[in-house]
Amino acid sequence: MKPLIELVDIRKTYFLEALQVPVLKGITLNIVPGELVALMGASGSGKTTLMNLLGCLDRPTSGKYALDGEEISGLSTDQRALVRSRKIGFVFQSFNLLPRTSALENVLMPMSYSPDHLPEKQARKRAAELLDLVGLSDRMDHEPSQLSGGQQQRVAIARSLINRPPILLADEPTGNLDSRTSREILQMFQRLNEEQQLTIILVTHDRHVAEHCKRVIRVKDGLIESGAFGTASEPLAIGAPGDVAA
Repeated sequence: MKPLIELVDIRKTYFLEALQVPVLKGITLNIVPGELVALMGASGSGKTTLMNLLGCLDRPTSGKYALDGEEISGLSTDQRALVRSRKIGFVFQSFNLLPRTSALENVLMPMSYSPDHLPEKQARKRAAELLDLVGLSDRMDHEPSQLSGGQQQRVAIARSLINRPPILLADEPTGNLDSRTSREILQMFQRLNEEQQLTIILVTHDRHVAEHCKRVIRVKDGLIESGAFGTASEPLAIGAPGDVAA
């Protein structure tokens, strides 16, 4: 199967006056459509920098990055923003919902800067369907302060899907949730992956989160330690407990 994401010898170096700080030192990996992948690494491993590159929030110093067949490593800031709006949905640890704004309006928010505008009636119908998909059809008019942490994250997941992206990138999506709610959110990612054939990348340091994924890509010292290549059917390989520090 043709990769949806393909990185070849990706390097990222930060320049601080006369000092060069290499963070990614030659990353090569692929992710095929329909995978549910965990991107794991300890603090300082380069995991966050790699996530920013995958999410088109930054670009590499060198190397090739093809997303859905398009070479994007050399795109400008505006061009990357266009790719993000069409190809990638984001879910963050802190939810990032607008206060004093209903769940429905929060889900609609990304459409305001999407180049592919829908008529308002159609957009609101799409947002309502997504809230129903994440189990919040009875909370559409509720503001974030009226929702639990798990419900707020469900709104954030629905929001990430409003522009129908082929990829969902979730950065520590259960970091602010209790263990029971975390399991519910992770099970929701699994259902979205299986039922919607959505490609999902969960960025985490927590092996319990990774256990819900089909493949684990482990980053250490700016390099891929294991799991760089695989298919959606590849068995989970996390390693022994404690391999990845919190």
